Amino acid sequence: MKSRRQKKILQIVADHDVETQEELMEILHEQGHRVTQATISRDMKELRLLKVPNGRGGSKYAIQANVTRGDLVRRARRIFEDYVCSIDFSGPLIMLKTYPGGAHAVAAVIDELDWPEMIGSIAGDDSILILTHTEYPKTEKPTGSTAILLDRLQDLMKE
Repeated sequence: MKSRRQKKILQIVADHDVETQEELMEILHEQGHRVTQATISRDMKELRLLKVPNGRGGSKYAIQANVTRGDLVRRARRIFEDYVCSIDFSGPLIMLKTYPGGAHAVAAVIDELDWPEMIGSIAGDDSILILTHTEYPKTEKPTGSTAILLDRLQDLMKE
């Protein structure tokens, strides 16, 4: 639901000159998305929307361009430092535990990194399940895509 709503927000911002959060909320309501202003504000922050001149003396929301891979990794490190408590694995599955309410922010930044070893993530309130591409026999140490992804996630927790 959140992912669908955020995709819709990106589409609306790309297709319309949205000047306020209230205007965005009205458009979302018209399209069947029941959201509050607080939800819109969080979504806009996660999507890193910014205000740009609209060419008519006002401003509008726009999608941030020119985000480098380094920017994404730095952002992921900050989010991991703030939210992630632990990382564990079982075969092709990786489980991240976060502080309460932190899982969605962590999952969003992991998904944004778009690592090829990862199929996707499922976030709850304080936990994230990450699925990797290949099935592995039960071992004490991860191998293949799971090992690569686990190393990357653990590296984000280091300073």
